[in-house]
Amino acid sequence: MNEEKNTEEFDTEDKITEEPITEDKVTEDKSTEDIVYEERKKNKGSFINGVLVGIVCCGLVLTLVKPIVNYVEKKTGMQIANGQSSVLYTTELLDDETITKIGELSGYIDMYYYEDVDDADLKEGLYEGLVAGIGDDYSGYYDEEAYANLQVSTKKVYGGIGAGISTDKETELESISFIYEGSPAEAAGLEVGDIFAEVDGTDVTGMESSELVKLLRGDEGTTVHVKVYRESEGTYVEVDMVRAVIDIPTVYSEMLVDDIGYIQISDFGSATAESFKEAVDELNASGMQKMIIDIRGNTGGLVSAATEILDYILPEGVVVYTEDKYGNRKDYTSSGDTFMMCDICVLMNSYSASASEILAGALRDYNVATLIGTTTFGKGIVQTIYPLSDNDAIKLTTATYYTPNGDCIHGKGIDPDIELEYEYSGDTDADFDYTKDNQIMKAIEVFESESE
Repeated sequence: MNEEKNTEEFDTEDKITEEPITEDKVTEDKSTEDIVYEERKKNKGSFINGVLVGIVCCGLVLTLVKPIVNYVEKKTGMQIANGQSSVLYTTELLDDETITKIGELSGYIDMYYYEDVDDADLKEGLYEGLVAGIGDDYSGYYDEEAYANLQVSTKKVYGGIGAGISTDKETELESISFIYEGSPAEAAGLEVGDIFAEVDGTDVTGMESSELVKLLRGDEGTTVHVKVYRESEGTYVEVDMVRAVIDIPTVYSEMLVDDIGYIQISDFGSATAESFKEAVDELNASGMQKMIIDIRGNTGGLVSAATEILDYILPEGVVVYTEDKYGNRKDYTSSGDTFMMCDICVLMNSYSASASEILAGALRDYNVATLIGTTTFGKGIVQTIYPLSDNDAIKLTTATYYTPNGDCIHGKGIDPDIELEYEYSGDTDADFDYTKDNQIMKAIEVFESESE
């Protein structure tokens, strides 16, 4: 079931806007990842309002502005100059002793390391090490390539042909593992199992999948020429495809028994909220009166996606809020324009993290859903990603988020109302049968008991 230097934000729009990126990310060694974005406070205001008139007022400005500027720079980490703010560059770390030591270390490497080392690689290591020195698993440094990949993984949107790639362990050849409906790959007649041979004249035989993906992806509207080997026919097939924006599906829905609708959210991408609303509309048209929301294994995504879904479900009020180290609070709210009256059960597990926990926490605090499964991961801090002048980026933990009732779930997760370990009694080699999923069946049982 399934070009001035500005910070930039990736929200629910396909385009990049000039705001900071905020994400929630669980590191890979914990088997879950979540990136969420938050808007930066846009209007910082000015320190001095009104018109300054005359020599006396000018003297007052000279006396007062500098202390205020110093205070603001210290509190916000921003450098104020000519009425504008820019990133405050610090030289405290780069004292003479540090610079001397870096030179000494690089000298030893240059003279005694048994192979030549690229200076660019050493510099990358410096950048990575600087951020690693924070000691925070969730903060990190991204080079340009990693940053570009992050944008794709966060939004669940990219420009490409709409085909999945898998690697044969024995031959190390890359083939098509699935094709998205309505994609350029489908329109061109490519098939699952086709083995990639060339992309735009480049031999890709034995190429790493990450390198192949770079060749296949590109701007919407550009053309890519692909040559594949179709083993079933013993022949090569060549096609031209116009790249399109590919929305990676994150929502699956179906009607179960009676009036119970089922919606699985696998990730919170840029199109997830709209897909959720469309799924609800379709299920409502089929007579849905009760709804199961499945976020098991959903490691998170965009905050905006989660809060838009909550806005669709909940009455007016705060659905989640964040606080930074200065005590600045940002509320995410539901307008109350829509309010779902149906009974809701939420299925969750230990891999339900971050944005999934925002969803579950809000539904719990508003007492509109029964939570079924096991305790969630417990990821309640927010990361912000700031693009650098050379197209690299830095990711820093910048805030803690709280459920509507003020509960910080970081490190502890959200406990279910009904604790139930997952069991599937069906044939795992056959098509999925929801009646063999004990947690789905428990949700149906809850609905039935509430109806009595």
